[in-house]
Amino acid sequence: MFEKLVEIEAKYEELEKRMQDPEVYSDPGLYARLAREQKDIASVVEAFRKYKRAERNLKEATELLSDPEMKEIAQEECEAARDEMERLEKEIKILLLPRDPNDSKNVIIEIRSGAGGDEAALFAASLFRMYCMYADRKRWKTEVAYISETELGGIKEVSFLIIGEGAYSHLKYESGVHRVQRVPDTESSGRIHTSTVTVAVLPEMEEVDVEIDPSDLQIDTFRSSGAGGQHVNKTESAIRITHLPTGLVVECQDERSQHKNRERAMKILASRLYEMERQKQIDAQAAERRSQVGTGDRSERIRTYNFPQGRMTDHRIGLTLYKLDQIMDGDLDEVIEALQLADQAARLAAMESK
Repeated sequence: MFEKLVEIEAKYEELEKRMQDPEVYSDPGLYARLAREQKDIASVVEAFRKYKRAERNLKEATELLSDPEMKEIAQEECEAARDEMERLEKEIKILLLPRDPNDSKNVIIEIRSGAGGDEAALFAASLFRMYCMYADRKRWKTEVAYISETELGGIKEVSFLIIGEGAYSHLKYESGVHRVQRVPDTESSGRIHTSTVTVAVLPEMEEVDVEIDPSDLQIDTFRSSGAGGQHVNKTESAIRITHLPTGLVVECQDERSQHKNRERAMKILASRLYEMERQKQIDAQAAERRSQVGTGDRSERIRTYNFPQGRMTDHRIGLTLYKLDQIMDGDLDEVIEALQLADQAARLAAMESK
């Protein structure tokens, strides 16, 4: 590990040297690329330099142990330096874990009501609101691509984009089946109903990220339905794209411009195709499956929201929180941080067992 750290520090210093070159500085594109490279390894280099300082402190304190007058202070400094080295070694191991190349991307979330009829659709609307409020807390932007609502105010299906640095890294653990246990407003006997909603989380991909043959596409235009005023009924601005080889269908009707709807639909299609390929790879690698928080399988029940008890339980990591109202209002930080830590710990254990 330390040989690798020496190489990373040398690379960091080389990048620093190149960025001071007037020729590089005068080329904005090249300078920006080198700056990104340097930023990617800066936290590892900083932690490694702190580790080397702690190592020097330990060596100096150890040399003072032979001095009777300094022995007590030296022992304290030795212990402090060892603790610091141990803490930094753990931090460095986490920083050296392979990064998900999609972590910095925007995210597409698709929510579909499952078992439970109207109650499932109402809970789908609650989850949509929860993610939108979480995005607001992060000062991220939310854009709806497609929504199909019920007469009672529920949602059969919604596809929306959350735009913000690192949105995918925070929300990628939300894929799966979300189960709700609560008493519906229409239930006169007070009986608790159980319903399910499926959430799919995809990194937003550009068309250039995924190879799509135009001849594989069937593109239809139609009039938007639902909210939007009189305009949506006058023009065929909504787009439906069918990817013939896979049968994937994407609809986008939120934008007034047909061009914008097509652009958004193509991004969603590219993201879905990317996710299908990723899932194939995960399915083919059983060992890697065990090293993740869950499997990312959309059929897997990941979480239960129990309203009578005011609790949320994430079944993958055994986390139970009795703050359901705050969670439904977008307070997801504690849940997401716990999932990120569990993921790091699982990947560290997998790396160390090799």
